[in-house]
Amino acid sequence: QVQLVESGGGLVQPGGSLTLSCTASGSTFSINAADWYRQAPGEQRELVASIMIGDSTNYADSVKGRFTISRDDAKKTVYLRMNSLIPEDTAVYHCHAILRLTDGNYSYWGQGTQVTVSS
Repeated sequence: QVQLVESGGGLVQPGGSLTLSCTASGSTFSINAADWYRQAPGEQRELVASIMIGDSTNYADSVKGRFTISRDDAKKTVYLRMNSLIPEDTAVYHCHAILRLTDGNYSYWGQGTQVTVSS
């Protein structure tokens, strides 16, 4: 089986930090590209950060300078380091990745992890 497994969400006070992890398991050969999305209740899903082959990255203006997306190809894992968190960051965060398998590239979504920023 092939899947993306997320971890690292939780409750944090404003100004705090969290790091989310998204690991590809199964027969995945490599992660071609990956994104982090978030969705707050009643809101549309928002693209937060993206990372491509060669570690080129893009960020939403709302998180630029505070969040960092990175990857560890040996561990088949992508990370989202979130610093200086504010209540507006509260959402369910989903990782998405194009996984390179032996027979082609396929799109997968993680199960989601809750991030709550509150004092």
